[in-house]
Amino acid sequence: MHALIVAAGRPPTRPALDSAWPGWADDVDLVIAADGGARTAERLGLRPALVVGDLDSIDPADLEGLRAAGVPVETAPAAKDESDTELAVGAALARGADRLTIVGGLGGRPDHLLANIGLLGLPSLGGRPTTLLDGSTRLTLLRGPARVELSGRVGDLVSLIPYGDGVEGVTTAGLHWPLADEALPVGPTRGLSNRRTAVLAQISVRSGLLVAVETNGDESDL
Repeated sequence: MHALIVAAGRPPTRPALDSAWPGWADDVDLVIAADGGARTAERLGLRPALVVGDLDSIDPADLEGLRAAGVPVETAPAAKDESDTELAVGAALARGADRLTIVGGLGGRPDHLLANIGLLGLPSLGGRPTTLLDGSTRLTLLRGPARVELSGRVGDLVSLIPYGDGVEGVTTAGLHWPLADEALPVGPTRGLSNRRTAVLAQISVRSGLLVAVETNGDESDL
């Protein structure tokens, strides 16, 4: 089951998502809105099957409209340990999701951005493919041992950012600067701003955590 979680961060537009990541919503089975993400879902032409959160960022009229339409709402206390987006991830897993996409989790407050990237490493995901998506960027976490094929446009940026204690045995294909069974420690920026040379970029990791950051479009290198 592919679950789409719509967070309450900076909302992408549907045309931008469709242009950058064709087919991103074609096989979605379940849409869960994290609090104010319900409005973003509406803007994207999606109807949530569930709304979760402490309901501090959703308009009361919008909430009433959803309830009137029969959409279940799971209300969490304001004093909670989890973000609304983490609660939505838990709700998706409880309903049998084996693949997750999070939209609306990038941009906005830096602390929320870092927290949402950290969600990719939740132990409860247990290796289920999970991505963070907006109108120009896609983030995917590899938990070694792992191998992924990422489809995109030739020439676009692909950055490989080590996470946690760093990563060992990184091997790539389809990128301008290849890696062959190499380490990427936390701190140095060697994996930043690579370029896709093939529609399919292949990345494998022997151990550790690696975040692949794909940027669709003409972005300047840092």
